[in-house]
Amino acid sequence: MNAVIIAVLVMLVLSLLRVNVVFALLIGALAGGLSGGLSFTDTLTSYTDGLGAGATIALSYAMLGGFAVAISRTGIPELLVSGVLKLVNKDGEATRENLAKALIIFALFAMAIFSQNLIPIHIAFIPLLVPPILHILNELRIDRRLIASVLTFGLTAPYILLPYGFGLIFHEILATQMELAGMPIDMADIPKAMALPVAGLFLGLVVAVFISYRKPREYREATITTIEETPARTASTKDVIVTVVALIAALFAQIQSDSMIIGALAGILILYVFGAMKWKEADDVLTAGMRMMAFIGFVMISANGFASVIQATGAIDTLVENAAAIFGDNKGLAALAMLIVGLFVTMGIGSSFSTIPIIAAIFVPLSVEFGFSTLAIIALIGTAGALGDAGSPASDSTLGPTAGLNVDGQHNHIWDTVVPTFLHYNIPLVLFGWMAVMLLG
Repeated sequence: MNAVIIAVLVMLVLSLLRVNVVFALLIGALAGGLSGGLSFTDTLTSYTDGLGAGATIALSYAMLGGFAVAISRTGIPELLVSGVLKLVNKDGEATRENLAKALIIFALFAMAIFSQNLIPIHIAFIPLLVPPILHILNELRIDRRLIASVLTFGLTAPYILLPYGFGLIFHEILATQMELAGMPIDMADIPKAMALPVAGLFLGLVVAVFISYRKPREYREATITTIEETPARTASTKDVIVTVVALIAALFAQIQSDSMIIGALAGILILYVFGAMKWKEADDVLTAGMRMMAFIGFVMISANGFASVIQATGAIDTLVENAAAIFGDNKGLAALAMLIVGLFVTMGIGSSFSTIPIIAAIFVPLSVEFGFSTLAIIALIGTAGALGDAGSPASDSTLGPTAGLNVDGQHNHIWDTVVPTFLHYNIPLVLFGWMAVMLLG
């Protein structure tokens, strides 16, 4: 078997068996490296050399976690939650309860979309907004798998389709890598090519919300102490104003510096300088935030090591070439094979942004050889890169929702986030991505 397939399968099977994702990635990398012809020493060297590439991401999430907890201590989330509580009828009136459910789902859906394009803070809003409303979710008996599906859709579909915020970064990577592979494209064509694949994601969202997880699910009431044992104070008018300024400053600094670290630092400084957060609480608050996001950071670091080993084996090129050779001149089967390759690669490394550079150099000349049009190749590479982002144990699009929904220990990362999002998003994305490639020719 190909080393990529072995590595990803080992990682996925161990994850499904509830082995810690970091260890699953390490063991999967070792299996892939050894089966790909690397010695044990060379495999470890490639793995450790790749770890450094994830350090910036890990620090970014740690800083964002600190910023999120700092905002939570101002009392702003409590204001948001109290507004939702007013819509919940204590007597259990069905209409009021359904309205509250719809409001919560829509609010999280909108925030997830905004976090990619309008206010590019990515998953930083999740630990800020989700833990405070878990009590409400429990009262309404909302299945947290539904919330995970809603959040993951909002964290993936917007950047795939819209060239703003993180979407602009994704589109620029796609255009740059295709040009480096010998096919310059107009970035304006990317939304056209990716519209049908994103429609597949939306179909998966509809199925998850209205069919798969619409039934009530019971959760026990548990004390949430992950963020801070000390309750946040009541937000004053000054706190609200300072927090809004801090959010704007964080957004502006992130855009200007192209760094989430600088953006989070700017927001934190605004909160402290203008008194929305007490200086004596700084160490405890930042430590709590970093602790909350530490798991995501370790997974992202480990995923970079995994990707380094896979690239060192050279097995990705072999996998694509062998898949194409099997299907000969059949364009439809060749396109499907390349999409499946993209799924395996992204499932392993957990990042669609990192997958594009890996596969574009191989997919572009191969697609040209099969006679695909430029729009079809954009759809093929864009979909192949996006496949696996939803549904990968190592993706921040699944790690983020878990970080917020599991603060009371009642939401399993693999079975309550990874498996539901894989089933509802990757399957329709393969189907609709393949349809887009064939229709665009």
